[in-house]
Amino acid sequence: MPPKPAAESSDGDKPHFLGHRDRLRARFLAGGAEALQDYELLELMLFSSIPQKDVKPLAKDLIRRFGSFAGVMAADPAQLMEVSGIKEKSAVAIKIVQAAAHLMQRQDVLQKPVLSSWKAVLDYCHSVMAHDQNEQFRLLFLDGKNALIADEVQSRGTVNHAPVYVREVVKRTLTLGAVSIIMAHNHPTGDPTPSRDDIEMTRAVQRALGEVGVSVHDHLIIGRKGHASLRSLGYLDAGKPAR
Repeated sequence: MPPKPAAESSDGDKPHFLGHRDRLRARFLAGGAEALQDYELLELMLFSSIPQKDVKPLAKDLIRRFGSFAGVMAADPAQLMEVSGIKEKSAVAIKIVQAAAHLMQRQDVLQKPVLSSWKAVLDYCHSVMAHDQNEQFRLLFLDGKNALIADEVQSRGTVNHAPVYVREVVKRTLTLGAVSIIMAHNHPTGDPTPSRDDIEMTRAVQRALGEVGVSVHDHLIIGRKGHASLRSLGYLDAGKPAR
C-alpha cells in the first residue's frame, strides 16, 4: 500500500494546516489584528494565494528577511519573489494590502484641512515613506484653505540621496495653482536628523517659492522610528508663514 501524503494525518483527515487556518480566521474575526502576531496576520494574507501549503514558515521567513511586518509590506515585488515560496500572485496580494492601507490614510488627509489634521499627515507620510529602502522626495500641494490639491513623489534616488530641482518644484507648484506646500523625504537609515544638504535645499526652495508668493509650511524628514520637522527645528526662514 503506498504511503499517505505527508500533509495528511494517519487517519486520513484533511491536511493539518487547514485546521490551523480555520482557527486563525476565527481569532481574527473575534479580536481583529490585535489578537494575532505579525507573522500570523501575514499568514492570513497568504492563504488565498497559497491554498495548498502551510504558510507559517514562509510568513516567518518574510519577516526575518525584511525585518518587520511593515518591511514586508514596503518591499518591492521583485524583492518579495526572491524569498523561496513567494510567486507573483503572493507578491501582488501583499502589495494590494499595502496600497489599500495607503489609500485609507490618504483619504483621511483629504477629508479635512491639512494643518488641522497634522497627525494624519504625519501618519500618512510615515506609512508611505518610512520603510522605503531608497530616498524619495514628496510634495503635498495645498490650496488657500489648506486642503490638499495633490500629493506627488517628485524624485526617487539612492539609499542616501534623492535629487531635488528647485526650478521643477516651483514649476509644478505654479502649474497646480498651490498657495503653499509641505515637503517630505525619507532617510532609509532610519535616523530623521536633517543633514546640512537637507537644510540648504529647504531654504533654497523656500526662497524661490517666496518670490512667487507661495509658502513652505514645513519640510518633514521621515525615519522608521520618528520624524524631524525643519519648521520646529528653526531651519525655515523667520518671518515666513508657519503652521
